Amino acid sequence: MERYLVPVDAPRNPKPYRRPRWWRSVLELDGRISSRYRHEASQLILDSYSEIRAFGHHYSIGFGMCPTHMTCLANAVNQNEPISSSRQGISGLEFDSKGIYLASVTKSGCLTVHDFESLYCTTYGPSSSLLEDETKQLLHHSTSQPLGVVRWNPTNQDEVACASRQSNKVLVFDIGYLSSEPIVVLEKGKKSSQQNYERHIGLSDIMFPSADKSRFLSSGLDGVVYGWDRRIGRLPYLELTNNSQTQLTSLQLDIEDRVVFAAGQNGIIYVWDLRGGRTSLAFQSHNEVYYPLLTSFRLSSMLEGIAPLKAQSNIISRGIHSINFDPSCAYQLAFHLYDGWSGVLNLSSSTITHVHCPPPWLDNQEMSAAPSDLRKPSWLPTLSIFAVGSSSSNGLYLLDFFPDSSSACHVNFDEELLDIADENKRIVRNKYLPLSQSVLVCTVHPLNGTIIAGTKDSSLLVVSQKHERV
Repeated sequence: MERYLVPVDAPRNPKPYRRPRWWRSVLELDGRISSRYRHEASQLILDSYSEIRAFGHHYSIGFGMCPTHMTCLANAVNQNEPISSSRQGISGLEFDSKGIYLASVTKSGCLTVHDFESLYCTTYGPSSSLLEDETKQLLHHSTSQPLGVVRWNPTNQDEVACASRQSNKVLVFDIGYLSSEPIVVLEKGKKSSQQNYERHIGLSDIMFPSADKSRFLSSGLDGVVYGWDRRIGRLPYLELTNNSQTQLTSLQLDIEDRVVFAAGQNGIIYVWDLRGGRTSLAFQSHNEVYYPLLTSFRLSSMLEGIAPLKAQSNIISRGIHSINFDPSCAYQLAFHLYDGWSGVLNLSSSTITHVHCPPPWLDNQEMSAAPSDLRKPSWLPTLSIFAVGSSSSNGLYLLDFFPDSSSACHVNFDEELLDIADENKRIVRNKYLPLSQSVLVCTVHPLNGTIIAGTKDSSLLVVSQKHERV
């Protein structure tokens, strides 16, 4: 039998046959999930979001209604002549670090704290027929001034700090107290030497360092970033200034709490390094410490440097509504402009890497929103997805700002890839989610990704994956 066999020379160094990776695997055999796989799978998450339920601001205080509720009722009655928008709407939202509590403030001066689990479970319960629904809130205080921002103290989750664009005071509340009075009131102090001080008296944003429960920063409408240390006194120990008197609208700290970023109404992001100056005296006397401006970024000039964008759009310098650091990528600083544009400033390369523009028919529309209508977007905790309310309609954009050219918003993205259907290479598309009301601010649960949106009608919209009964 062997004589009928034809000998075959064995190839030298045969290459082993490797099967392609199984794209749909949930957990790879090497024990980790690559960022590329998570990015491609994020489209499933974007498509799963929908509005679950809307909660109106229907509360009472003792024997009377809260001012926000009264404003909503007045606008409902006088639809032809509504009250000015400066008195209606959610102006600030934030979860605590564990996602247990949700704090919100309104333009009429209401501070409300919700238990998130109770609020989320209520979305699947029967709709209440009672106008005054007191079951969905844990705490409700009405202050004597409009409120524009609320922040949790990361080292003391019983404390929330609030500030207003109409006041030079920061109010710190303890949610464990039954009293509606703040436990601490901090002030800017002496009058500034700048002109028109009365117009620039307020504070626009607050930021707590992650490792210190006594210190925090606040950005002022006079163009100054103030720093307080509650152990020293009620007046600021630190003032960060620049060569401009523009109003500051938003404030951020880097991951190490050493670099301060402040966005201006003139479209410039200012940067200070707290490691400068005489650091040994940094928290003793601000008169002996000087922190010069480290650098600044004029966004309009940087956008003009993007050739494809400049060829298609008329780039005009616009004010900045908000800046936010990407929790899953520390060098990505997102910005949102007055005209509805959003993008990412890459701090490692000092360039704008991602841009999302409104529809072309809005280019000629004047989008100079009132200061009281500042839109405040938020990042999803993972996947580099940016949630921002639409400036022209009742809806929410979920933008893919993944730190790579495979992102549809990347300035170097090849748009021809959108027309190629390839199962092995999926392109994540931005998601526009229609909602029942116009969104001003939004925040995202740090664990499960549920989005809570605050609207111009002072309502809270729950946006999440919809669960069906089995």
